[in-house]
Amino acid sequence: MDNKKTLVLGATPDETRYANLAANRLVSKGHSIVNVGIKTGVVAGVPIEKPETIHHDIDTITLYVGPQHQEPIYNYILDTQPKRLIFNPGTENDELRKLANEKGIETEYACTLVLLSIGQF
Repeated sequence: MDNKKTLVLGATPDETRYANLAANRLVSKGHSIVNVGIKTGVVAGVPIEKPETIHHDIDTITLYVGPQHQEPIYNYILDTQPKRLIFNPGTENDELRKLANEKGIETEYACTLVLLSIGQF
């Protein structure tokens, strides 16, 4: 399996949140991660960063930020230039999807946890 370096956007140390579960599952499946969010802490052994540093080696951004909070991070997402942007349930945003597609970023309305569980990540 290929290591698809994944940026978990909306990372949180709260173990009951899907972003936390996804970060841990990604690492357990052999993917390296970058945790980015507004919370502080460490998830799956990786510190949570603020959305400031642009990473240019990201295969996938998996999004765990609701659409009402996404506009301030549009540029961060687009400037990262991932190959793929996954909108997890509750994060769907047609405007951001269109902007990403215009930049050549593949987008999916999907669940990272499901994709990992069925080997389709």
